[in-house]
Amino acid sequence: MPPAPDSDPKPGHLYVVGTPLGNLEDMTFRAVRMLQSVDLIAAEDTRHTGKLLQHFQITTPQISYHEHNRHSRISEVLHHLQARQQAVALVSDAGMPGISDPGYELIAACIEAQIPVIPIPGPTAAITALCVAGLPSDRFVFEGFLPLKGKERTTRLEAIAQESRTVILYEAPHKLIKTLEDLVAALGGDRPVTLGRELTKRFEEFWRGTLAEALAHYQSEAPKGEFTVVIQGATRETPVLSPEAIRAELEQLLRQGMSRADASRQLAKATGQPKKTIYQLSLGIDSDGFLS
Repeated sequence: MPPAPDSDPKPGHLYVVGTPLGNLEDMTFRAVRMLQSVDLIAAEDTRHTGKLLQHFQITTPQISYHEHNRHSRISEVLHHLQARQQAVALVSDAGMPGISDPGYELIAACIEAQIPVIPIPGPTAAITALCVAGLPSDRFVFEGFLPLKGKERTTRLEAIAQESRTVILYEAPHKLIKTLEDLVAALGGDRPVTLGRELTKRFEEFWRGTLAEALAHYQSEAPKGEFTVVIQGATRETPVLSPEAIRAELEQLLRQGMSRADASRQLAKATGQPKKTIYQLSLGIDSDGFLS
């Protein structure tokens, strides 16, 4: 199918281009064409991206845009987009720019300056690991890299412990053991987890088990490669209340002025018991909330 007529890069537009996590065969035709056609590529590491460009015979000039020079580079890239009316592509070392890297600051600056930002979709480690984790994927939350230490890290771990959605983390190999230790302490050792290592690369590996088992496994061998950690969310057990306890709750709600129907509906939602059963119990309580 031929490309759409307006699919070529436009002057004054920023193109956020996804690149392979490791396997170069994951590069899309559209990504190659965009990188060939833009005027400038802002790359997280020009040496790393240079190898990618050489493989696909792309000769577009690069400038570096990374964590340590982002503040000065943002104004420079905006100048290329606004004053020089050039089309610029933003790429990271792997995956989609703006996901756990400083690219989001450039993207936000372009949006604020009313510069069009166009995504050129590509692989992301989070979704790549999630789709084969074997854990619930209908609802999930991406946490990226945890804070390194202190209260901020503790607060995030406490929040993750209560999170009912599947949680996705990124971690470097030299920090993995410490992170697994902290996760076991905060979430418990029996929480199911899948760890994806070196995604799409030669030594790609998926390990599945519990957090405690993961800790024991990686303590026995030095972790190597970048990790994506997918953790099953917390399960919230529905409290089991006796008829007497439900009557006591009903009495309290009726004394507060709630109708029998509304009180029964609220307790049915909280306990998981049929609303009809709870309503029948409410009939034994007078309108002032006392047993009749």
